[in-house]
Amino acid sequence: MRKGQIVAVLQIGGEFTTDADGHMSYSGGEAHAMLVKSDWTFSAFKQEISSTLNNLKLDQFALKYFLPKNDKTLISISNDKDLRRMVEFHAESETTYIYVMKKFDNRSKSIVADSGTPAAVDAFAVVPTTQDGSKRQKVCVSWKNVITGVGQVFEGPKDFRDALHKYAIAHRFHYRFIKNDSSRVTAECTGEDCPWRIHASKSPAKKEFMVKKISESHTCESETVKSHRLASQRWVASVIKEKLRDSPNYRPRDIANDLQREYGLCLNYSQAWRGRSIAQKELYSSHEEACSQLPWFCERIVETNPESVATVVALEDSKFRFFVAFHASLHGFEHGCRPLLFLDAITAKPNKHWKLLTATSVDGEGDVFPVAFGVVDAEGRENWHWFLEQLKSSLATSGAMTFISSGENELFDVVSLVFPESHHGYCVESLIEEFKTQLDDAWTEELRDSMVEHLKKAIYSCTVDEFNQYIELIKGESDKLSDWLLEIKPERWSDAFFKGLRHGQYSCNIFGTVVEWIPTRYELSVVQLVDTIRCKLMEMMYMRRESSNAWTEVLTPAANQRLQEEVSKAHTLNVIPTESGENGNVFKVCDDSVNVVNLDTWECTCRRWHISGLPCMHAIAVFERAGQYAYDYCVKYFTTECYRLTYSMSINPIPDVIVPPTLIDPAQSPATYPCPVRTRRRVGRPKEKPADPRIAIKRAVRCSRCKGYGHNKATCKVPIST
Repeated sequence: MRKGQIVAVLQIGGEFTTDADGHMSYSGGEAHAMLVKSDWTFSAFKQEISSTLNNLKLDQFALKYFLPKNDKTLISISNDKDLRRMVEFHAESETTYIYVMKKFDNRSKSIVADSGTPAAVDAFAVVPTTQDGSKRQKVCVSWKNVITGVGQVFEGPKDFRDALHKYAIAHRFHYRFIKNDSSRVTAECTGEDCPWRIHASKSPAKKEFMVKKISESHTCESETVKSHRLASQRWVASVIKEKLRDSPNYRPRDIANDLQREYGLCLNYSQAWRGRSIAQKELYSSHEEACSQLPWFCERIVETNPESVATVVALEDSKFRFFVAFHASLHGFEHGCRPLLFLDAITAKPNKHWKLLTATSVDGEGDVFPVAFGVVDAEGRENWHWFLEQLKSSLATSGAMTFISSGENELFDVVSLVFPESHHGYCVESLIEEFKTQLDDAWTEELRDSMVEHLKKAIYSCTVDEFNQYIELIKGESDKLSDWLLEIKPERWSDAFFKGLRHGQYSCNIFGTVVEWIPTRYELSVVQLVDTIRCKLMEMMYMRRESSNAWTEVLTPAANQRLQEEVSKAHTLNVIPTESGENGNVFKVCDDSVNVVNLDTWECTCRRWHISGLPCMHAIAVFERAGQYAYDYCVKYFTTECYRLTYSMSINPIPDVIVPPTLIDPAQSPATYPCPVRTRRRVGRPKEKPADPRIAIKRAVRCSRCKGYGHNKATCKVPIST
């Protein structure tokens, strides 16, 4: 079987049974065989399944599979990332079973009948937890195994907390957090004298969120737990969201009844109503905003910042795409930054159902310079393709560009389609972290550090011989690791082979920058999210422009320091003129080896001049011999002049958008920025209005006759043209 594809057996029409240990088995129905490729999108995958099953419509079906050697938990396939993971998990398997299962409005069937015999199940299996027959409560069996033990890995603290919540519901106990932040989560059972405790934290080496400790059992009486305390509003919203999408008139009373029947949780009407309200907001507010506020916001961006680009596209299923590139950013990139763009996707916290797609460059100091960004519902090939098309139409430059990314979501293919003349490389930080994941626990810490150091030197190697030297050191410890590095194409990450121009910039911390910019106290709309970033960009550009006015050197401070370091190394080098080259501008420079410097082509055989954009020590030694100035041989992007061009234009304010209270400077007058006051929620059902009017969008009055702002048609004083 070729790499990147697996043989799948489609199972449909059968039934699952579960034994006492939770192992699930499937029987009956029909089976069909098909080939699954790793480069498929989820849409293409569903289309192939539909074609294999006689054009079956999959809207009412769920696609699930088991992990290798795990027949207790069904894993869902619902997007491109899920599909790629399935192919990766089963790369070594001969066949993979995919179960096409009918959806039943998110309601589960019991796998244990009254007589105790297994019964059919179509999606999530549930079992009764009490045997007294008075009030039979049910919890999801699959949730009992959502936390398996020490060593289990989660994508992050949020995923772990979600799993812990489900685990507590399934095992019917309450817990409280002892530690709860982005790097560690510790929780304990609230039962009296119960020793149960769990701890998960981020692994320093692999950057994974892993369960480190967990107690074996509880000593509390879990059957007596008041289950409604486990049903937070957010959790209720997450459970009912898909049902609410299909049934917009899903009543709070029905929600409470369903949660009682399916999960054994007792909710009152108010709790169910509030959970539904949150789910409605997450489902519909984004699409409503895309249809109403975002087009208006795009107009305001272009009006206040001429020649900027702002586009919004409303899609079906409450999805949308939004793109913005301010003219000041585009001008700064085209006139002052090297033709280098970093592509990254950032989760827009606390609005975690949105993704920020970013295209970022760096200035002459190596600092982050955002060029364009977009807001989409999820990261994926189609969204990236759309974003890059908008970016291409926004840029005036037509020369070759260099892109850097982690390579996920088929970005290498997408970039080559939209920018066919470009070069594309791996983000070095992502490559190093991925390399560390290949080093399992069998490696000692000292050897792991040594292998990572060899990789870094291979990345920064300027010549092929130097690159091969460090690859051989890695191969001496592990053939598998060296083969893995060569398989991911060194021409995309090593200076010895990379054709693009990075000029010494291998990664860009746009993630840390944007995360600092976005407030976490309030949930922002897309308009406010984008305007918050605009405010920070406006401030950043002003501060950097002002600071550069005091610079007196030809190069920026960071570039000048790097150049002086090379100057200090050049004094001991021996320079020998040669007869080759025009005007005698070719020299041999001797240190531990002999390097040839050509002043006409700005090249040295050590290749560091070409790679960094700044003269190497061999070239500087030649400048001193030939009476040349080193500043004349530096790439223009490191000059103070280009730096000032980068920030020469300003991003203008956009009126009518109210900034959230968390962004208000505490030094400002309270009369200008009133502080929010915490009040207790009133008794009863709240009115249908925005939860926090302080972060509502205030739109300006616009005249329908003259198109001006601040008045309407009735009070318009503009003369009517005849």
